[in-house]
Amino acid sequence: MSIKYDKSYLRGYVGENDLKKIFPKIKKAHDDLENKTGLGNDYVGWTDLPSRIEDKFLDSLVNLGKEVRSHSDFLISIGIGGSYLGIRATIKFLRNSELIPVDYAGHNMSVDGLYELLENVKNKRITICVISKSGTTTEPAIAFRIIKKVMEEKYSKEELRQRIICVTDEKKGALRKIADECGFKSFVIPDDVGGRFSVLTPVGLVPLAIAGVDIKALVNGARDGQKEYSSIDLDKNIAYQYAGVRYLLYKKKKLIEVLASFYDNVFYVAEWWKQLYGESEAKEGKGIFPSSLIMSTDLHSMGQLMQDGVRNVFETFIAIEKPEHSLIIPSEKDDLDKFNIVAGRDLDYVNKQAYKATAAAHYEGGVPNSTISLDKADSYHLGKLYYFFERAVAVSGYLLGVNPFNQPGVEAYKKKMFALLGKKD
Repeated sequence: MSIKYDKSYLRGYVGENDLKKIFPKIKKAHDDLENKTGLGNDYVGWTDLPSRIEDKFLDSLVNLGKEVRSHSDFLISIGIGGSYLGIRATIKFLRNSELIPVDYAGHNMSVDGLYELLENVKNKRITICVISKSGTTTEPAIAFRIIKKVMEEKYSKEELRQRIICVTDEKKGALRKIADECGFKSFVIPDDVGGRFSVLTPVGLVPLAIAGVDIKALVNGARDGQKEYSSIDLDKNIAYQYAGVRYLLYKKKKLIEVLASFYDNVFYVAEWWKQLYGESEAKEGKGIFPSSLIMSTDLHSMGQLMQDGVRNVFETFIAIEKPEHSLIIPSEKDDLDKFNIVAGRDLDYVNKQAYKATAAAHYEGGVPNSTISLDKADSYHLGKLYYFFERAVAVSGYLLGVNPFNQPGVEAYKKKMFALLGKKD
């Protein structure tokens, strides 16, 4: 059970000697993380989080999931950004792993979208998990207001206590006050873990446990990731290699990174990754623009740009070595489409040849690329991949000389929106 990192198509752009030359900078970033001496050191609780999660806590969440599913037909997870993306990414990556249908609210303000969701659950027994550190973030706060009102008209106060679960600050904030006053079951978001790093806190683990995801395997993968990717041995630590590669390519004016995969269940993992990397690195006029593509679909829409466009881009593929299922391509007597050449082969064989061809063609076209390979698309490997990306982005941010753990630019639109709404602090 492993994750591998292939740098073959970085030749001519980044070599092993280049990585060795910046090793002192990588070591400084590593030391700052380990010793909590770097920028944003109040928010590095995620670094050793997997090893601090107690098995008895995971057991309690598994039992909570069984209890909720016994009296519910549907789960609504309310949250935005780091309080939304990791949950959806995990469930979608694991394909039909949930034991109860899950939908999402509070990640946008589309009235038709929320109306449709409420219509869909009108005759269902629903439980909601509302996730917000402050309880005052616009999108989830308003969605919670609307959904809570619907539930108050449907359930008694006593039953609401079974059906509304809050994940919020331990002591302060609007949602904490609501949870305490109403007697809703609640879980704590750690003060030293920022939202985009929070998928392995109750932010992610509570709704995932309710959905029926194997959270023990997810955490075990992250635990092994912590051991492997916290090592200062650059030859063995592929998370630090990835961080170093990104930094060196950025210095060569490769300003856009495309996270690409030939496996469609990676789509929301890439959405989670985009927030993690965009919000962590983009400070002070610096940062790599994170983008994503799902192949081979996007080769028929964005393939031309990737092959022949402006050469300010590099590519990182996510590959799955062993898909869960097998589909054998049949032979056709007339062979009108000329694909009897792959008759008897598994469909994944063709998919992998498409990946190999794309990686080679893009490299020859001036797009350096590397590949992160997972043995399987399961909870364990996803937990390990989450930690891989978290560790790498922290080092990447420090290499750029920015604080990877704040997001001052996010506040700009909020201030203008609150002014338009007439909302006071």
